[in-house]
Amino acid sequence: MCLITVLLLATTSLLKAQNHTLVFFGDSLTAGYGLENPELESFPALIQTKIAQEHLPWRVVNAGLSGDTTSGGLMRIDWILRQPLDIIFIELGANDGLRGIAPQTMASNLRSIINRIRSKQPRATIVLAGMQMPINYGEAYRKAYTQAFADVAENAKIVFEPFLLDGVGGVAALNQADSIHPNADGARVVADGVWKIIHSLLIKHDTPKR
Repeated sequence: MCLITVLLLATTSLLKAQNHTLVFFGDSLTAGYGLENPELESFPALIQTKIAQEHLPWRVVNAGLSGDTTSGGLMRIDWILRQPLDIIFIELGANDGLRGIAPQTMASNLRSIINRIRSKQPRATIVLAGMQMPINYGEAYRKAYTQAFADVAENAKIVFEPFLLDGVGGVAALNQADSIHPNADGARVVADGVWKIIHSLLIKHDTPKR
């Protein structure tokens, strides 16, 4: 058997082994900002490791962009949707909050992103991650901000993770010096939380429909 044939068979086998795509669409929290090795330590990379350990036919695409906002996400979502995907996990809004952007504006952008996904890839499962702001942003803003994510998810009838940084936010030992981005240990906690949401969705996609 010639080398080219071997390579073609190996490539075909790999494609068959990874016949579903999970996209993490987010900002620096998704990109793994500040981690020594984001390709291995970011929470999407850790999800890929968990997938490999269970021999599930999924590949993870990390579409995190540091500094991105919901308006930025809306501008680049069409580019992301150029590739077929089965599940898209939206993690956007943290920078909106840090910049004091109105929760109504953030919610409108998230709704537009969801509508764009449904328009271009109607079979895709959409997951939205919620976020919370520190107490120094004021009770009224914090409440409206947090509620915006829940309202978007409920109205769009999509899967919702209420707080991406649950168990990590505000815990010094799990964050970098900026107290915003998880360190490697914190990223593992985030990945565990995301896995609880994602795992059943991966299995559901792999279950033959009768």
